[in-house]
Amino acid sequence: QVQLVESGGGSVQAGGSLRLSCTPSGFALSRNCMGWFRQGPGKEREAVAQINKGGGTNYTGSVQGRFTISKDNAKNTLYLQMNSLKPEDTAMYYCAADGWDRRCARNEYNYWGQGTQVTVSS
Repeated sequence: QVQLVESGGGSVQAGGSLRLSCTPSGFALSRNCMGWFRQGPGKEREAVAQINKGGGTNYTGSVQGRFTISKDNAKNTLYLQMNSLKPEDTAMYYCAADGWDRRCARNEYNYWGQGTQVTVSS
């Protein structure tokens, strides 16, 4: 059974930092491309960051320079380091996975987690 479990969300003040984690079960992180998505109140879900099997990364412009996606294959854990957080970063954050780099590049993922809430106050 394939599962993705996110953790690390919480409430912080603007300018603060959080690190989200995503731990897959049922497959190896090293054999999949991974992505972070978010959905704020009244907004559509948007792609935040992506990392392919070889470690190459991509980011949406709104988080460029502030967020960093990384992975630890030995721990089978994906991370999203979020610095200089802004109120507009408030959202439910989701981890996603797929076995094909080409699919991930198109923001197409087969597996999704339940999400972890991030709230940034002014």
